[in-house]
Amino acid sequence: MHSFVNKTPVGVLGASGYAGRELCGLIARHPFLSLAFATANEQRGQTMRAGRGSVTFMGADEAELGSAAVVFSALPHGASLEWVARARAAGARVVDLSTDLRPGNGHDGEAVYGMPELENGLRARIAAADVVANPGCYPTSILLAIAPYLRAGAVAPGATIVANSASGVTGAGNSPKRELLFAEVGEDYRAYGAGNGHRHLLEMNATLRSMNADADLVFTPHLLPVSRGILSSITIPLCDDIGDVLAPLREAYTDEPFIDVVAQQPALRDVVRTNGVRITAVALSGLRRPALLVTSAIDNLVKGAAGQAVQNCNLMLGLDETSGLL
Repeated sequence: MHSFVNKTPVGVLGASGYAGRELCGLIARHPFLSLAFATANEQRGQTMRAGRGSVTFMGADEAELGSAAVVFSALPHGASLEWVARARAAGARVVDLSTDLRPGNGHDGEAVYGMPELENGLRARIAAADVVANPGCYPTSILLAIAPYLRAGAVAPGATIVANSASGVTGAGNSPKRELLFAEVGEDYRAYGAGNGHRHLLEMNATLRSMNADADLVFTPHLLPVSRGILSSITIPLCDDIGDVLAPLREAYTDEPFIDVVAQQPALRDVVRTNGVRITAVALSGLRRPALLVTSAIDNLVKGAAGQAVQNCNLMLGLDETSGLL
């Protein structure tokens, strides 16, 4: 791993999960960060590879939280909140990768929402924050697709926006589950969380309300027989026809280092193992009212989790936002 000279120490709570492991790898390769500790209670004492080096897990109660300038909490949903408070009491700033502090989950206002590209002024708030709520993977892929059209006033009042998203199996975490065995997932494709009840809807609906969106969201996730990546297809009813359907995306994201607006349909292979978002839009034909289809692709473990967390950490520490991510 990198030398600790002139590097800022950071720590990872819950480092044995997929997002935590991805974080340790990104930190190991980061030019300005060093890993002060990585915790995994059930695997304490075990070692994993990270970058060109290795990391030995310790118990969370063994970690000196105050030794890190920023603590990443990749603990399970519901378990993270306590450790966020402990890290803050020890003097560390926190990026929380769980749902606990995201909008709509009962603790609104206690953390800054960490999606820098979502709206003007958010980067400055992230940079000044003591606690950042790292967005979910599905919300990242969907909200970044919808937001430019809301900003442009193009979405029909009272619209029902329909988002269908397909994710690799790492999005379900690494706890053993029968339905995620290779023999169960391979050569199959299925929806889950049907009925508009997926937990990420709380986060997305709260964020849309904060943007004064007069729209409902129908979200159906699907499980892909691949390890990583999310492809979202979002149907957005419009007020009127848009001449150039890509114009709102280009206006919003031209200067964004991690978002590529493209003319062709994105694929997972375009973004896997990167912090990038590839996004496009096409007008829908054959309908009585104008609508468009916006498609976005991200890596659920990078831009949807660990990469976005490092991006937020970079902002909090006054580093170049792209450090360690390009």
